[in-house]
Amino acid sequence: MRASRVAATLGARVAIAEPGRFGGTCVNVGCIPKKLFSYAAHFRDELKDAADFGWSVAEPTFDWRKLVANKDREIDRLNGIYERVLVNAGVTIFRDRAVVLDSHSVSLGGKTFSAKHILVATGSWPQKPDIPGADLAITSNEAFSLDKLPKRALVVGGGYIAVEFASIFNGLGVKTTLAYRGSQLLHGFDAELGTRLGEEMGRKGVSVLLKKNPSKIEKGLKVTFEDGSTDQFDLVMFATGRIPNTANLGLETAGVKLAADGAIAVDNYSKSSVDSIHAIGDVTNRLNLTPVATSEGMALAKTLFGGKPTPVDHDNVPTAVFANPNLGTVGLSEARARERFGKVDIYKTAFRSLKHTMGASEEKIFMKLVVDAASQRVVGAHMLGPDAGEVIQGIAIAVKLGATKAQFDATIGIHPTAAEEFVTMREKSA
Repeated sequence: MRASRVAATLGARVAIAEPGRFGGTCVNVGCIPKKLFSYAAHFRDELKDAADFGWSVAEPTFDWRKLVANKDREIDRLNGIYERVLVNAGVTIFRDRAVVLDSHSVSLGGKTFSAKHILVATGSWPQKPDIPGADLAITSNEAFSLDKLPKRALVVGGGYIAVEFASIFNGLGVKTTLAYRGSQLLHGFDAELGTRLGEEMGRKGVSVLLKKNPSKIEKGLKVTFEDGSTDQFDLVMFATGRIPNTANLGLETAGVKLAADGAIAVDNYSKSSVDSIHAIGDVTNRLNLTPVATSEGMALAKTLFGGKPTPVDHDNVPTAVFANPNLGTVGLSEARARERFGKVDIYKTAFRSLKHTMGASEEKIFMKLVVDAASQRVVGAHMLGPDAGEVIQGIAIAVKLGATKAQFDATIGIHPTAAEEFVTMREKSA
C-alpha cells in the first residue's frame, strides 16, 4: 500500500492487485487486532490494581463476542480508509490475484497486463508443524474470530506471537499453557528478556513449559508431547513461525531467485534477481515488522520514481512485544554486542513500579543498556514492563543517533516515572 501510494504521488501509473482485505496481516490478523485484544486482556490486572487505590470494583464479567464485534468494526473502518487513500492517490485497484508470467507481465482476472516494474508484497503465512493431528489446531489467523473462548488453551511456540497470545488468553480468563521446544523464550532477543518474561508470565498464571513440544494431537484435543506426557485442552494454537507467501505466484518461471524458505532474495534496494521485479515486506524475510515493510515501500518508490536511489536501513530498528508485561527493545542484545565489539559495559536494573508498591503485585520492571566499551556508544536498550514499547520508541532515537552513555547520564529524568531509570543507571553490572 505504501509503495503504491507514494509511487502514484511521484507520478507513476500504478495498479494494485489484492483479492482480500487491504492492510495485509497487520491490519486484519496481526498488529492492530492483536493490540486491541492485548488491551482487553490487561484490564483484568488494572481492575485488581484499582482496589489498592481505594476503588470498589464489582466482580467483573467479560463478553468475548462483544470484543470480537467491536474489533471487526474497527478493522472494517481501517479497510475503508486504506482503500480510499489508494483511490485518492490515483491507484487502480484490481480485486483479483495476480500471477507473474515473465519479467514484465502478470496474469490478472484472465487478462495479461504489462508493466515496467512489478512489486511483490504478498507477506507471509502461519505454518504448522508436520505432526499427526496438526489440522485440529488453529493459528493466529483464526484466533481473532473464535466463536467462543476456550476454558483451557495450549499455545505452542516461543516467539512474538506465542507469548502475546498466551498473555491474551490468560488475561481473558483462559487457563493457558505455553509450550516451547527451546530452553528460552524470544530467541534472538536479549537473553535476559526472554528469561524474565517467562518468569513474569508464570506469576500471572500462564503455565510456561520449556523444552516441551507436541508430537501428536488427537480428536477431542488430547495432546501428546515428545516426552510422552499427555494433556487435554479445548483449543490448541500453533505460533511456530511463518513462511513467505510465494507459492504459485509464477516467480520461479520468471527467473526470480528464492531462498530455501521461499523468501524472495533481494538487494539493499529491494530488487530481486530479475531487474524489473522487486519485493518488500515479510515476503523477503528480512526484518518482519510492519513499519519496516512500509519503510521499504517508501524507499522503493523513491528509488524507482523519485530520482533518489534509497537503500533500506535495517539497523537499530526498535520493536515491541505486547505480551503481559510488555517488552521493548532497540539495538543489539548483550550477546550480539560482545560478538561485534568484544568488550561491552552493561547497566541494568529491576524494580517494582511505584504503582505496584500500593498492592501485592510482585511484577518487576527490567531495564538494560548495552554500551560499546571503546566508544561508549549505547548500542542496545531493552525493557520489560508496562508500556515498554512507548518508552523504547523515544530511547530508539538516541540509539539511532549514536548517543553515548555520558549523554544518557547528562539527560535529566522525568520523576517519578519508570522511564527515568534509563538515564539514572550508573553502576556497571558487567
